[in-house]
Amino acid sequence: MEDIVVGLDIGTTKTCAVIGFENENSQIEIAGVGTAPSRGLKNGIIINIDNTVSSIEKAIENAESMALREVTDVYAGISGDHIQSQNSKGIVAVTNRNRTVSGYEVKKVIEGAQAIVIPVDREILHVLSTDFAVDGQWGIDDPIGMSGIRLEAEVHIVTGSTASIQNVLKSINKAGYQCRDIVFNPLASVDAVISKEEKELGVVLIDIGGGTTDIIMYMNGGVIFSSVLKVGGMHVTNDISEGLKCPIDSAELIKRKHGCAVIDLVDPSEMIEVPSVGGRPPRNLFRQELTQIIEPRMTEIMEMVDHELLKSGKKERLRAGIVLTGGGSMIDGSIEAAEKVFNIPVKIGVSEGIVGLEDEVSTPQFANAVGLLKYGIRLNKFKESSRFRGKKTGFFDKIKKWFEDYL
Repeated sequence: MEDIVVGLDIGTTKTCAVIGFENENSQIEIAGVGTAPSRGLKNGIIINIDNTVSSIEKAIENAESMALREVTDVYAGISGDHIQSQNSKGIVAVTNRNRTVSGYEVKKVIEGAQAIVIPVDREILHVLSTDFAVDGQWGIDDPIGMSGIRLEAEVHIVTGSTASIQNVLKSINKAGYQCRDIVFNPLASVDAVISKEEKELGVVLIDIGGGTTDIIMYMNGGVIFSSVLKVGGMHVTNDISEGLKCPIDSAELIKRKHGCAVIDLVDPSEMIEVPSVGGRPPRNLFRQELTQIIEPRMTEIMEMVDHELLKSGKKERLRAGIVLTGGGSMIDGSIEAAEKVFNIPVKIGVSEGIVGLEDEVSTPQFANAVGLLKYGIRLNKFKESSRFRGKKTGFFDKIKKWFEDYL
């Protein structure tokens, strides 16, 4: 029996559950997909436990029905503007007789790099190794076995609000499932849509969700910058609702069906039908009028992201460009709108390297859930191989796992 894994994306506007496993051909096979509207979150943060529980239950039940399997645990994503990140450095002396870097020194230098002061109401989600140096020589991926007297490491540390993290865990547990791990959303999305070569060249993933826009930057294979903005696709929907005087649900449908982020891409003569309220008949208007509402907000989101990229100081070194994902990136013209702001090649990221129900999840809105699924499968394999070797999965093993899988 295959080892079933569930990736659970609890978003501001929808909750997605993807059930899958690694098949006998070592392929990631999607067995079930389920979605449900989210009513308990605002800007990525849970504000109503019961509503969130209901969304989780419905999404997983839908996925279970499709997969014809019952599940007990999940790998969940997390976002929200409570997420913060920073880079930190550590340094240790290589003191063994042979002056050769071993796992002990790697463990110590990373422990030193992550020894930062954080408030009592926050906790560390991830410590991601980005670069090592031996005797001042940076750019070393794995220093073990190298000769030297000084080992340095730079790590990227992601922290989150303890209360927000606990609310995710509480919601999952109350829905009747166990959370195996919580992963920063864009870190999971990267695993679904970005290649190792792109990480080496320098790439940014921009995940435009319903209530947040998540940013993560890779350079030389490692994470060097990440950020969360409290703006997303729901803000575009709200603008449409206000501008066209229609209900939110109708505005969302109009955005998906007729939305465009660049007015120059729309035929000036094209007409669309807009539902009215209070029993009034639907109205007809030019599609360009809708685009005049959408374009400023999409441009604003891109400009806010660009401001974050400039803060990183690495924007000009992004040789692999920018990858857009998330439901907010599915608006027509998103690539063109982004390229106008960033002046860097942009593409839409969809999940790759999967089989089974791949057509069901090969859209940007499922990138996070598929990435969480891949993360869970890989982590399960790693733990199993550690047990098979008769070793405990300790701190250094986990660091090695990140070397192999995310760096």
